Amino acid sequence: MNTSFERTKDGKSEWLTPPYIVDALGAFDLDPYSPINKPWPTAKKHYTIEADGLSQNWQGRVFMNPPYGNQTGKWLKKLSEHGNGIALIFARTETKMFFDYIWNKADAIMFLKGRLRFYNIDGTKGNFNAGAPSCLVAYGMDNAENLLNSQLSGMFIWL
Repeated sequence: MNTSFERTKDGKSEWLTPPYIVDALGAFDLDPYSPINKPWPTAKKHYTIEADGLSQNWQGRVFMNPPYGNQTGKWLKKLSEHGNGIALIFARTETKMFFDYIWNKADAIMFLKGRLRFYNIDGTKGNFNAGAPSCLVAYGMDNAENLLNSQLSGMFIWL
């Protein structure tokens, strides 16, 4: 889903990408992890949990906010193999998944300034910040350029 699944102090585990992030990155062809009842589109085509986006064939430019935690690496692996997209994840740069699927496979990273406030499934802004720093990871030079020119607040790094 266009959601993360890391529990917070209020017990929730489903969090939507802030719409301004998707808007700043341009049009996407596919969101392979989209909520069933989404308050706004993130791509032309969406796979929900019912369709199991991880097992589907991905086409075109992908945006994903994968499930956070021990599942994130599986989604990053698929996106790195697809080679055309942007992922929103926590900036846990020391993790195995970062070394396996980002440091040596992505084209660029933008470390977002401050901590995001994700949105609730009803489209309202969450009450708390994400609890960790976030980053956008670009696969493919066009996506890296798009990220560089997005005017999102943060630090852009070519890999």
